[in-house]
Amino acid sequence: MKSRQSHLDIRDTNIVNSRTALSRSQSGFTLIEIMVVIVILAILAGLVVPKVVGQSDKARVKTTETALATVSNTLDMYKVDNSRYPTTAQGLEALSTPPAEAKNYPEGGYIKGGYPTDGWENELQYVSPGSEGRPYDLFSLGADGQQGGEGQDADIYAKL
Repeated sequence: MKSRQSHLDIRDTNIVNSRTALSRSQSGFTLIEIMVVIVILAILAGLVVPKVVGQSDKARVKTTETALATVSNTLDMYKVDNSRYPTTAQGLEALSTPPAEAKNYPEGGYIKGGYPTDGWENELQYVSPGSEGRPYDLFSLGADGQQGGEGQDADIYAKL
């Protein structure tokens, strides 16, 4: 009788194990739950992405303002040494390559490795004499690289 009873115990155990395996295979997410998660992620992405993109644009403007300030200070050092600013024809190249008439040009120039570009990797613009009685105009053409514009495309001028 003992052998028959142990035989039954083994069957009972197999039935319990197969029921547990069946319930485990049925666990998971329903289609509705997955769709809700996707919608929530889409809403979050819609809120976060514009803010990140806006920060990138602000960083480019700040980079441009910093480059303009650096070059403007360098132009002032050039004037102290040479009693005038570079001409429009000489341009900003006069800060890294000495013009023929430069009096006290430092060895290696004023800016090593060329001058900084704006936040969009465009060359800075230089005109001397400048408009409205300024000694020069130093500016970036903005994101579009064209004169004028609005928003990110607006020109950014050095503060003299």
